[in-house]
Amino acid sequence: MRARCDILRVIGYRLMVIVFLLSPITYHLSPLHAQPRLKTPEYWIGAHGGVTASTVMFVPTQAYMSPITSACVLGGNGGLTFRYAGHKCCAFQMEVNYQHRGWRVGSEEGTYTSHSLHYVEVPILMHLNFGSDICRWIFNLGPQIGYCVVDERHSIDKPFDWGLAAGTGFYVRTKHAGVYELEIRFDYSFGGVFGTSVTDPYSMASPMDLSLNLGWYMPIKKGESGKLKAERNKKRAEKARQEALKEEQKRQRELEQEYQIH
Repeated sequence: MRARCDILRVIGYRLMVIVFLLSPITYHLSPLHAQPRLKTPEYWIGAHGGVTASTVMFVPTQAYMSPITSACVLGGNGGLTFRYAGHKCCAFQMEVNYQHRGWRVGSEEGTYTSHSLHYVEVPILMHLNFGSDICRWIFNLGPQIGYCVVDERHSIDKPFDWGLAAGTGFYVRTKHAGVYELEIRFDYSFGGVFGTSVTDPYSMASPMDLSLNLGWYMPIKKGESGKLKAERNKKRAEKARQEALKEEQKRQRELEQEYQIH
């Protein structure tokens, strides 16, 4: 069992490295590169928050921790987001978050002891979105690192955390009030809260959580696609041509009036 957990950690580490390397070059992947490119990149900042249900996957399992709903700890989360978009459908997203995590351990009497952990996390995500200009489906995927800043019961050995985050949802874009986003996200840690060597009691002690978040974003610098900009410039040129034609017609009428007077 310990060898199997070690293999899972190695696979998770390599998967995290692959996702991390793919995130910065998202724009050069062929399916996305064919999407409309923004003539002027977009920069967004925002805030988000929500509720989190978290637990820790122990191998071997701690006593009195099943079912999984009995082992979960409910908490809150919140943070700030920076998003850079060079294409209409994909972007690079970086967050700085607070996350309340933990797990609960039961007893023979049926009572539970909660272990609450408070983390500061930094996810680096590939952000995809598809749909209409007003409402779009979103998908986020990428690695994250974190550090436990408060351990209320001094119950963990390893405060540093690393893992993967994946989320999906939708956002609604308003004309003057920014973008409102609803996302459900799953985080899984490959780091573990306890040592997992041969002499340690656990071969796996990986935190995981599921969160529901509401976010609000405003543009710092809003771009537009080359096609939209070309259409806007074409409309401006047509409007200028119409105004010039009206001026020319007005001048012709004035000349005719002068000729009639003389």
